[in-house]
Amino acid sequence: MYYIYILLCKDNSLYTGFTTDIAKRLEDHRSGRGSKYVRSRLPVKLIYSERFRSKSRAMKREAQIKGWRREDKIENIQPKAGSPLAKKLKVG
Repeated sequence: MYYIYILLCKDNSLYTGFTTDIAKRLEDHRSGRGSKYVRSRLPVKLIYSERFRSKSRAMKREAQIKGWRREDKIENIQPKAGSPLAKKLKVG
């Protein structure tokens, strides 16, 4: 299986990535072995993921999401208004 994911970083930015193993990739990010972008914005929280059978579809979806503005990403994640995540993302 292939996955795309969105992380909420310490500075409140969003990071979108692709992996075959979310748990391992999240551990890589949290231990500083992930991307340079995330390494300087620890800690991070996994706030969204999607699963795909096709690597091609997963990578196309990742590219699509990376092309979205922050507001579009938040809208598509749809955190419940008033939830801790919505407050952190400054939604509702």
